Amino acid sequence: MTVQKGILKRKNLITLVGGILIVVAYGAKFGFSNMAIFEIALIIASVIGAAPIAIQAYQALKVRVVSIDVLVTMAVAGAFLIREFEESAIVTFLFLFGAYLEQRTLNKTRSAIKELTEMAPESALKMMENGEFEEVGVEEVEVGDRLLVKTGAKVPVDGTVLSGEGHINEASITGESIPVEKEAGTGVYAGTILENGTLQIVADRVGEDTTFGRIIELVEEAQDSKSEAERFIDKFSKYYTPAVLALAIIVWLFTRDLPLAITILVLGCPGALVIGVPVSNVAGIGNGARHGVLLKGSEVIHDFSRVDALVFDKTGTLTVGNPKVADESVYGSSSLDIRGYTASVEKESDHPLAKAVVEYLGDTARYAVEKTQVVKGGGIVAQVDGHQVAVGNAALMAQEKVVMSDEALADIARMEKSGDSLVLTAVDGKLHGLLGIRDQIRPRVKEDLKKLKKMGVKHLIVLSGDHQGTVDLVAKELGLTEAHGHMLPEDKSAYIEKLQAQGKIVAFVGDGVNDSPSLARADIGIAMGNGTDVAIETSDVVLMNSDFSRLPHALGLTKATARNMRQNILIAVGVVLTLLASLFLSEWMNMSIGMLVHEASILVVILNGMRLLNYRSTKPVQA
Repeated sequence: MTVQKGILKRKNLITLVGGILIVVAYGAKFGFSNMAIFEIALIIASVIGAAPIAIQAYQALKVRVVSIDVLVTMAVAGAFLIREFEESAIVTFLFLFGAYLEQRTLNKTRSAIKELTEMAPESALKMMENGEFEEVGVEEVEVGDRLLVKTGAKVPVDGTVLSGEGHINEASITGESIPVEKEAGTGVYAGTILENGTLQIVADRVGEDTTFGRIIELVEEAQDSKSEAERFIDKFSKYYTPAVLALAIIVWLFTRDLPLAITILVLGCPGALVIGVPVSNVAGIGNGARHGVLLKGSEVIHDFSRVDALVFDKTGTLTVGNPKVADESVYGSSSLDIRGYTASVEKESDHPLAKAVVEYLGDTARYAVEKTQVVKGGGIVAQVDGHQVAVGNAALMAQEKVVMSDEALADIARMEKSGDSLVLTAVDGKLHGLLGIRDQIRPRVKEDLKKLKKMGVKHLIVLSGDHQGTVDLVAKELGLTEAHGHMLPEDKSAYIEKLQAQGKIVAFVGDGVNDSPSLARADIGIAMGNGTDVAIETSDVVLMNSDFSRLPHALGLTKATARNMRQNILIAVGVVLTLLASLFLSEWMNMSIGMLVHEASILVVILNGMRLLNYRSTKPVQA
């Protein structure tokens, strides 16, 4: 066993020595007409070259698999027996050299994993009991530990900034090279680099639980998974290789031409067929990882490439998920500081709409707020600057019997028609302020949706729990084909099932816990990377940093990868059929030429697959 391992470990050295011996052999023959050296060099090259191939064939037969190595071993042994040392030496060298090129190129396609792993932090500056920071291995850091990150250092964990300011390069997580400003209260990711400043952070997630750790795990699992095409190739090879062996035996029985039968064994090797699909899969997943798209397996590539219906959640997916004030109207006396009253009251609330109002009003003057009364589902009523102030929705205004002018009623109707959520401010029973708040549509989403249409997605559908009017407005602005509001999580899942029953291949894009049933139900679940852990774990594809613009790249990449797989299968099958046809229909085809073409075809499918590493999504579509 030790000898076998030693030989296999030195396979590349054996390939080099075999190549040198073949050069020496031909030098002796054509340079010195020394046939003895010519024959001896080729015999040695054949024997040492056949050793690792024969060992691999034996290992395959032990598990009842008739592999390519079995075919080549039998071909080389047959050539050796009929004293075709030239053929046997060249065949072994080409086979080993092809395996070397194959492994070298596959390692390049797996560079995304290597790059990610090398980016993983190895140490951290941890605060000890005496208050001093000491360098420890990252595996010694636990949740809750306080850590120091200096300029140029890698952030060791997912955490929250406690103190300090700086700019962090988050390219390893988001794919974006522009540094992001960090200050107290902001989150940081393991594997990112602090370009300037000094930060103290508290560890929220460590080790494999960090975002960076999950990315590595997901990509590794994806590259190791097998697609439908790969499983087909595995089954095909299982029966194809014995079939070639049987064909060679039948030819020998009928023709008694041993060289012909041996040549069939060499020409029938399905090497390019076996390697063509995996190299496309690995390169495609590697490209996605480098561009902020995590594809969880080659089966995902197969299904995603055929998607014809994309279903979107609205909030946090098509929209930013962060409501902003979009419209403002002020009525009545200018002597009242309506903006200051509104900001002061809304400061008392943690409702998302209240936060949007406070952010919008900014540095407006603040007043003391007294006798605060929170009206559930309505808003807040309080005493401000000697006035009775009510801030909330239309229901609260009706409850407080607030008087509204015709102008205000018209503005309310207009804002509601625009899909705005309303925040009204009444002072002493009269309406004085009106704010329209809406969730902003993500930048460039309309352009990205146009790209998706051009890629063959026929149905673009939004499902949301919001009012139908709001959903309709979003759909109209973005050019979606369908819009459905008032949808609970179970309604969304049921609607996806309905689409699937109609024969559509459905992908669902969402970001929240309530999206998890739909992500699981769809043929392809796509999670926004800043979404919940549940959504990310349930999904098949993750768009890092919740960047919607990565979606066209993801779809285009899967289509290109699936197309690349089909190309490699056609190349591989075409080469084998051409070689076998040439063997029977021409006189120039022989074992050495056949093996050379065979190894060249392996290199061709590998290089074809590697093109995916440079794939870029389509150019921007004009609005």
